[in-house]
Amino acid sequence: MVDIKSHFIHLNLVKVKVDEYLAKTFMRAGYAKVDLVKTPLGTRVVIYADRPAFIIGKKGQTIRQLTELLEKYFKVENPQITVTQVENPELNARVVATRLALAIEKGYHFRRAAFVALRRALGAGAIGVEIVISGKIISERAKYEKIRSGKVYKTGDHVYQLVDRAVVHLLQKPGIYGIEVSIVKPLEPVDRIEIVQAAPPTPSESSEGTPTT
Repeated sequence: MVDIKSHFIHLNLVKVKVDEYLAKTFMRAGYAKVDLVKTPLGTRVVIYADRPAFIIGKKGQTIRQLTELLEKYFKVENPQITVTQVENPELNARVVATRLALAIEKGYHFRRAAFVALRRALGAGAIGVEIVISGKIISERAKYEKIRSGKVYKTGDHVYQLVDRAVVHLLQKPGIYGIEVSIVKPLEPVDRIEIVQAAPPTPSESSEGTPTT
């Protein structure tokens, strides 16, 4: 009998390895995340990306190569790969961080590119956004630049429920840049309390409470 606990630990370890590989290989495709679901026919692999065509490849060639690689090196049983468009890419921290890294790589000033990414995320409905860029960005000494707008949770259950966080590294001539993006999604916290004002009593209710003479 297979230990259920060991089964899920192994499945999540494989998922982490596959996620790291896809994030590094398909950075320019705007890779967001991957889901692995075991089925009776094998393993369903769902890849979410900003540009699915970059992962699918011409006539599906990239998908076929990726299927062989997952089965041979990551020991994924009979992988069935599906590539889909990520929902709300402006609210996906990994996609935003990747876009920012590619913009800096193309020569855009890091501060200008960061403000553009921040405004787009807020325009898409984000409650708060924080972007931190670290490295030798303005001098020979490593520093960091932080821009922030809105409400960004740092502790508590809100971090796990509402905050999407991602870190992307970019190799430039001065050294490695670290780009950290935190986006608070437009969702209501579970402990939100709203005070509703009671409606005024109707004339019939008022007359019922008035004593008769």
